[in-house]
Amino acid sequence: MVYDTISEIQPIQLAKEQPSFIQTPYVKDLLDRSSLYLKAGYPLHFCGPSGTGKTTLAMYVAAQIGRPVLVIHGDEEFVTSDLVGGEFGYRRKKVVDNFIHSVLKTDESVQSKWMDNRLTAACKNGFTLLYDEFTRSRPEANNILLSVLEERILDLPGARNQEGYLKVHPDFSIIFTSNPVEYAGVYKSQDALRDRMITLKLSHYDRETEVEITCAKSGSSRPDAEKIVDIVRELRMHNGDGHVPTVRAAIMLARVLKLSSAQANAEDNKFTQTCLDILDSEMQLKGKTNGSEIKEKILKTIKKIC
Repeated sequence: MVYDTISEIQPIQLAKEQPSFIQTPYVKDLLDRSSLYLKAGYPLHFCGPSGTGKTTLAMYVAAQIGRPVLVIHGDEEFVTSDLVGGEFGYRRKKVVDNFIHSVLKTDESVQSKWMDNRLTAACKNGFTLLYDEFTRSRPEANNILLSVLEERILDLPGARNQEGYLKVHPDFSIIFTSNPVEYAGVYKSQDALRDRMITLKLSHYDRETEVEITCAKSGSSRPDAEKIVDIVRELRMHNGDGHVPTVRAAIMLARVLKLSSAQANAEDNKFTQTCLDILDSEMQLKGKTNGSEIKEKILKTIKKIC
């Protein structure tokens, strides 16, 4: 979607204080480094697999900057105009002169209508731009960012009928997130773009952070959350190159457990079945399609932890 004026874009004003955001020493270290790099004037890039909290971290860091935030979600169909703007629609003007009743005079003109998009709006007004999953966009669509990040100049098409270049506002900042290139549905970003940003490579959280997140997001007791997180981490550790459960699976399990009368115990059939339903869908052994092998691995892990 594109917008004609900045007021129609309606940037997000994120609250700096977010009680639900978990800050363990691991997370605080990430936040401190992120803040330092942004203050130094460099774009920030959170890179990691699904479930590592890239977008959550990016939103929280953006809130600490204290400027309105515009969000873009990468898409394969993106072209440069989806970032900068383009000609969308026309303005039609018609003047009818019938001052003399026997003479009809008309004057009609049609003019193309330019609409700025989020990148232009953020650069012009000094907003924070959050480009989520930017590698899902084709690399050629992101080429416009090179001069923005290095020379702090946005090259605008002549069709905008204004200046050909826009000097980037000094308060403008940008945060990227992406999955590694081996994930399906993403493109490898060009070296020139990655060279202009500071990348923080994220992996799965440490145990303490995952327990805190699971408790906060599910409302479950800490002992139950610890057992659930240990099950998830055990499966993650021994699943090799296959797909592994993330902290999202732990949150799902904890929420369902809290709503049911089940207990985090290997002898509780309801809990065991819930683990099979949630974890089986999150695991896929590389080169193997035998579902019974995955089920057996989950059951052995439950008995070991609980």
